[in-house]
Amino acid sequence: MKKSEEYEKKAEELILPIINDNNFELVDIEYVKEGNNRILRAYIDKEGGITIDDCELVNRAMSDILDKNDFIEDSYILEVSSPGLGRQLKKPRDFMRSIGKDVDIKLYKNISISEKGRQITAKEFTGRLEGYDGDSVSVFLGEETKNILCSDIAMIRLSIDF
Repeated sequence: MKKSEEYEKKAEELILPIINDNNFELVDIEYVKEGNNRILRAYIDKEGGITIDDCELVNRAMSDILDKNDFIEDSYILEVSSPGLGRQLKKPRDFMRSIGKDVDIKLYKNISISEKGRQITAKEFTGRLEGYDGDSVSVFLGEETKNILCSDIAMIRLSIDF
């Protein structure tokens, strides 16, 4: 396991009681390098949307816990944020909650679909998420439902229609 994954796992264990006590959802947690900075970022959500006050509450509580446990070797910035409208689907509950909704999907390799009587081959599509079983997703694309292995998906997120 990479060091960043260890940090993410430990941080998730520490933040979950705060999340649960406040009836929030932990969408994701990541430890990344951006420019010269290392960032520990937690994405939280709740029914009706997260507020800046919610983020501040979790940030303060999490900061105190991180200071006590001090398991991250490097200096870093702690951020607590809303996942935003175009958040990626990563966890099983993200997929299950999104069934029936339109998703943007980017694949590692081209697939062919039928659309308006012709074959289209591409890596990027927008379609309706029909199902998820842990290993694959079913997405209605064009005129048919395609089963796509999760390992073939580079990115999948809710589609934003402006």
